[in-house]
Amino acid sequence: MKKNYKIALVAILCGLALCLGFLESLIPPIPLLPPGAKPGFSNVITMFAAGSLGLPSALLIAAVKGSFAFVTRGATAGLMSLSGGILSAAAMYLLMKYARKVLGLIGISVICALCHNAGQLCAAIFITDTASIVYYAPALALFGIATGTVTGIVLRAVIPALEKIKKHFVNF
Repeated sequence: MKKNYKIALVAILCGLALCLGFLESLIPPIPLLPPGAKPGFSNVITMFAAGSLGLPSALLIAAVKGSFAFVTRGATAGLMSLSGGILSAAAMYLLMKYARKVLGLIGISVICALCHNAGQLCAAIFITDTASIVYYAPALALFGIATGTVTGIVLRAVIPALEKIKKHFVNF
């Protein structure tokens, strides 16, 4: 029974991440920001899952988000989302498990945003077959630091609500 509750919780978290991702897609492009740059609010859900449910749950949420991007925005967007999301989710899990006290949620969130950007750059290099995309890295890094900070602050604010949801499904 416990396993069924955990599956239901992960499904709800996937739904929340997809809703947040969709809402982000409604934000118009902001001048002077890197093209396609988004705040990454759905990463709040992935980070919560990485810290409280474990790596498989976080990877599943990242895969669902990547699949959603593939279906709604095409193969390029799906590959970019999946590569950034998987790398970021793995980093989230490791950092939440081994460095949470040292880095805090904001520090972990910033590092994971940078990992997400790195994964996307690798995917872009693979897709375009050119390494010159690396020149895009400094702009992505600045944006990643800003969005990672905001995501960490948001996560810190919503953890109590997410923990309440978790307690209704899983008693660890």
